[in-house]
Amino acid sequence: MTLLRNLTLGVGVVLAGMLLAGPSPAQNYPTRPVRMVVPFPPGAASDFLARVLGQKLTDAWGQQIVVDNRPGAGGLIGGTVVARASPDGYTIALIGQPHLTAALLSKEPPWDPLKDFSHIGLVASMPNVLTVGPGLQVNSLSELIAQVKAKPGYYNVGSAGMGSSSHLAAEMFNAAAGLKSVHVPFKLIGDIIAEMYGGRVHYYLFPLPAVMPVLREGKIRAIASGGRARAVALPQVPTMSEAGLPGFVSETYFGLLGPAGMPKSIIARINAETVKTLKTEDLKTRFQNGGADAATSTPEGFYKIQQAEQDRVKKIIKEIGLKPQF
Repeated sequence: MTLLRNLTLGVGVVLAGMLLAGPSPAQNYPTRPVRMVVPFPPGAASDFLARVLGQKLTDAWGQQIVVDNRPGAGGLIGGTVVARASPDGYTIALIGQPHLTAALLSKEPPWDPLKDFSHIGLVASMPNVLTVGPGLQVNSLSELIAQVKAKPGYYNVGSAGMGSSSHLAAEMFNAAAGLKSVHVPFKLIGDIIAEMYGGRVHYYLFPLPAVMPVLREGKIRAIASGGRARAVALPQVPTMSEAGLPGFVSETYFGLLGPAGMPKSIIARINAETVKTLKTEDLKTRFQNGGADAATSTPEGFYKIQQAEQDRVKKIIKEIGLKPQF
């Protein structure tokens, strides 16, 4: 009887513990809509990726992925929304290189881009494409370089803001080609296109998805891609290396983050479904037609990518002499 009583008590303790522990946080996740913050306005490369991926995750989970554009301060505003959110998996973000540069160029950064976020996984990579407006009479990379070199400080190169990925891409291109031009930062992609079309901005390195619609319309032209290989969406456009800058690569990437402290089970759940989705032919085709390549990683792998990229960006910022902007 004593042995039976002890066994009964033991089972009772185990069952009580299981009831107190409850189910894994990821067991039924998600049970309501998930907000996916994009720290840039509609039309940006991150916005395109978020809407394509978000719709696929909505279909898979039966819960709406709501894309929430929070532009401003180079990505600091959107990042702050996520950093301060509850770490329950219902607020995540699709971010790129500006997530690192915004914090590095802030006088008093509101968060640390590595420590204050949970890393979920890589989503896409893409080339930066060198574009020119209709008023610039060049048809190749070598012609552009020759024209800009002939008049140092005369031509304007645009960007999405000080320290943005397009700004760093432009600085790296100018350094590799030996060019001196005037940097003109913008906030809205529509303003950039208008100024290029009007001839006041002469060239720009866009993340390809951000500019695919206007390239198709012929409003501006692509003369070289920063990818290691030609972009599927622009097979006729040579890489920088092919066009006269051997070994020069200008690419960017995007991935998913959440607030620090998210349960590992939920991180694993989002990562697993995202990886599964990114490997489908439909999504890969939609990304490629829009100028991006689907890319995947583990949460730990994405953290290491961010670490390495932070070191690289710090070096570039130091080399070009960028000072805190915000």
